[in-house]
Amino acid sequence: MNEALLKSIRSALSHWEGAIEEKRMFGGTCFLYHGKMCVGETKSRLMVRVPSNKMEELLALPYVKPMDFTGKPLKEFIFVSEAGYDTQEKMQYWVEMGIAHAKTKLTKK
Repeated sequence: MNEALLKSIRSALSHWEGAIEEKRMFGGTCFLYHGKMCVGETKSRLMVRVPSNKMEELLALPYVKPMDFTGKPLKEFIFVSEAGYDTQEKMQYWVEMGIAHAKTKLTKK
């Protein structure tokens, strides 16, 4: 568990404080927005759930790769290496991307 990474995620999520829940998942700590996973930390890696229409664009970034535990990438999940979240502004971007994804799941019936 990377406490510095978790602290950075918590800080970026402070705007949505009442709507966020922390939960142990994927071998790390995940943050859920109204019950929908949006971001998390596992083995000192930032994981982000992103809208499907952003996947191709984001996977083109040098510090982003598909989230893959089993040999098959998980749909709408990415890992971001430290270079991609090494400032609070970058972290805020990823948190907002995760919140945007969660909001798409909340609107589906």
